Amino acid sequence: HGAFWGPDKYSKMGEGAFARMEKVNSDVLALTYGSLVTQLLRDYEDIDAVNAQLEKMGYNIGLRIVDEFLAKSGVGACQDFRETCEVVGKVGLRMFLGVTADIVQWNRELTACSLVLLDNPLAEYVELPASFTGKLWYSNLICGVIRGALEQLLLRVECRFQKDTLSGDEHNLLRIELKEVMQEDYGDADD
Repeated sequence: HGAFWGPDKYSKMGEGAFARMEKVNSDVLALTYGSLVTQLLRDYEDIDAVNAQLEKMGYNIGLRIVDEFLAKSGVGACQDFRETCEVVGKVGLRMFLGVTADIVQWNRELTACSLVLLDNPLAEYVELPASFTGKLWYSNLICGVIRGALEQLLLRVECRFQKDTLSGDEHNLLRIELKEVMQEDYGDADD
């Protein structure tokens, strides 16, 4: 791979992609997202159901943003899952959320890693009630976006929060595990 494929390349690509994106005021994003989470908590009254709903909403967003990502990021096809996670952390998150993640804690098979998010614009101005600490994954939308986007690229993954600054953790930590490399389905020619 050499230095050309190193993290610096993706950091630069992430900066370029971010510069080309139309910006939304981060305060407006945080407050709008907060209203959404509050409404879901009222509607569902069950924290697990809210977590699932946030992930599902993110998944649907992820399915749709891949085309924009590919058109505006300048990123070509990734060679492996490790490179894919570097691109998610350094380019995708930068492009759409204005933040980057460090990719750490790879398993031996290179099929699972963690993303350390130092900043989370969705969680600005938020304090969780003690009863939600460690239960509500407030920014679970991000996990859904990652799952949906990678599924569009034929990678079935599981993505979940392991640590959250809103629950008192030092940083936000998301775990991504590759479950399956899917095959392109061209349908049955006999139909």
